[in-house]
Amino acid sequence: MTSRADVPALASRAASVGASPVREILALTARPEVISFAGGLPAPELFDAGAIRAAYDRVLAEAPRRVLQYSTTEGDPELRAAVAARLGVRGLPTRPDDLLVTAGSQQALALLATALLEPGDTVLVEDPTYLAALQCFGFAGARVVPVPSDEHGVDPAALADLVVRERPKLLYLIPTFQNPTGRTLPAERRRAVADVARRHGLWIVEDDPYGELRFGGEPVPWIASFDGAADRTVLLGSFSKIMAPGMRLGWLRAPAALRRACVIAKQAADLHSSTVDQAAAARYLADADLDAHLARVRAAYRARRDALLDGLPSALPHGSTWNRPDGGMFLWVRLPDGHDATALLRTAIAHDVAYVPGAPFFAGPADPTALRMSFTTHTPEEIGEGLRRLAKAFG
Repeated sequence: MTSRADVPALASRAASVGASPVREILALTARPEVISFAGGLPAPELFDAGAIRAAYDRVLAEAPRRVLQYSTTEGDPELRAAVAARLGVRGLPTRPDDLLVTAGSQQALALLATALLEPGDTVLVEDPTYLAALQCFGFAGARVVPVPSDEHGVDPAALADLVVRERPKLLYLIPTFQNPTGRTLPAERRRAVADVARRHGLWIVEDDPYGELRFGGEPVPWIASFDGAADRTVLLGSFSKIMAPGMRLGWLRAPAALRRACVIAKQAADLHSSTVDQAAAARYLADADLDAHLARVRAAYRARRDALLDGLPSALPHGSTWNRPDGGMFLWVRLPDGHDATALLRTAIAHDVAYVPGAPFFAGPADPTALRMSFTTHTPEEIGEGLRRLAKAFG
């Protein structure tokens, strides 16, 4: 009998990048009796399901041979034109050819990592930052360095010092209603970040999945709109939070040479995003009133945020602090010193309530007292009940 050889090992990157704790918490809290503040999910009862179904019905009735066929990597021309028009109305002149349609903005981030990063390249991030971005950069073999950040986002002076010292390839930011903290980078800091990129020559990846979920305060210009950053900023957007995440549609807006490199990377990854989903999204944008739908979503989210804020003082240990975001889906809590949000999560789940510990979101030393709470997926009444359960867990 011949000997049986071992199969080759997995790539080192597969062993070095861990699973998402957020996704694992969602699995733990899938029981219907759990009131979860953990998931970064849009409210499913607010989906514009009827109009979305009508869009699918129409494109399948009118052009089945086209929408069920392969299509171009760059994306549906009508969808890119609609996205470009929305960006223009919001203050960022954009041509359809400036855009690449992706499978959610998460794929856009992966394509950029493929097109820009060599193993060992340095990436700067806010601290804390979006967990899946840390995974993405980890798979690329990048060295991730946190930029000192406060309640308003990255510190531009600290950023400038780090750029000189670390020579990064790119800076990744979620400037508006950031995940996980919900904070927004003020306009003057955005201008300073653009100036740092202009003077020192790095790419900025500006991720904006939440910008259209503003229900308070004044809009802030995109970093991509500042002259100093226009030729070195990639803007990412998504239909997941404003239409439906199950459609898996997003886009990137990038200078021509980088966009072309991302097109080639996408050809290698999946050829193109779903033809029928893109066509339905374009038809929805043409036939339905997305702005009216978003007004309903924002009103509901504002009421849910307010319910969460109103109940936090009685639910959390004395001395806890939290912020008040003007939009998005999250707020950021810090428990008093000596508390460990990760250790306390098991007790919370035993009381049929959940949140996400903040520790996994940090690229630098983690704050064990921090936790993220999402306010989007439960009614104000359910939020109140969830906070009563949380008070018992923390009591």
